[in-house]
Amino acid sequence: MDTTALLNCELFLFDMDGTLYLGDDVYEGAVELMEDLPRLGKRYIYLTNNSSRAGTDYIGRLRRLGFPCEPENVFTSGMATGEYLQQNHPGARVYLAGTKAFYRELVSYGIDLVNDELGHTDVRDVDVVVQGFDTELVYEKLDLACHFLRRGATFIAANPDWVCPMPADEVLPDCGSICALLTASSGVKPFYIGKPNRAMIDVISKMTGIPNERICAVGDRLYTDIAVAQNAGSVSVLVLSGETTREMVDAAERQPDYILADVAELHRILKEQA
Repeated sequence: MDTTALLNCELFLFDMDGTLYLGDDVYEGAVELMEDLPRLGKRYIYLTNNSSRAGTDYIGRLRRLGFPCEPENVFTSGMATGEYLQQNHPGARVYLAGTKAFYRELVSYGIDLVNDELGHTDVRDVDVVVQGFDTELVYEKLDLACHFLRRGATFIAANPDWVCPMPADEVLPDCGSICALLTASSGVKPFYIGKPNRAMIDVISKMTGIPNERICAVGDRLYTDIAVAQNAGSVSVLVLSGETTREMVDAAERQPDYILADVAELHRILKEQA
């Protein structure tokens, strides 16, 4: 295996669920890798498509699981959605179908939400419907989202993931699955903000000053974690500890730059070549 491209990377973007841990079960060697990266001269960001939690929530969660984490080490699809709305829909009236944490995230970006944190809605004209990975989903949210979409609102979604992996081979319906329901009922397809949209890496490159080709995305999903790196011209590392199987990799049209068993194997490679 030629590891030159991997070793030349200055910044590593790590997916979390299925890559560093599953539920509350931390994968062997994951914490040790994150602790050792600064010694190896590498920077890192925890990059997640999960908008059900705010960035501050992830800092607390990661620290509770034993991972080193500061505010600059976290970037979520919710944060990216807030930035996208600021840049592309300034002053828009937005209906959010998401969790209270996602609500607070968008409020922190100054987004004009027509519904409050508890879901009460001021039924005015709505310019944009935003859908997230909503673990607090109730039917009323689907009803209102469909209503606004059928009346011309722009449809934006935080991430395209169909499922969120859980322990014991279980999954939760994720944002992509909810969007499929809304598209079927409204006829409107969403614009997805999170991975695989290259904007996730482009924004980080601008923030850090590190060019895309010196950034490595590490994750367990071909259609998000790996695709975002391929779309952005970055290095990709697929770990087989989560959603993707070797058979799925073999059937894929585009192959990751590196296929590893888990992040512990990544740690071994980086240490051996340091």
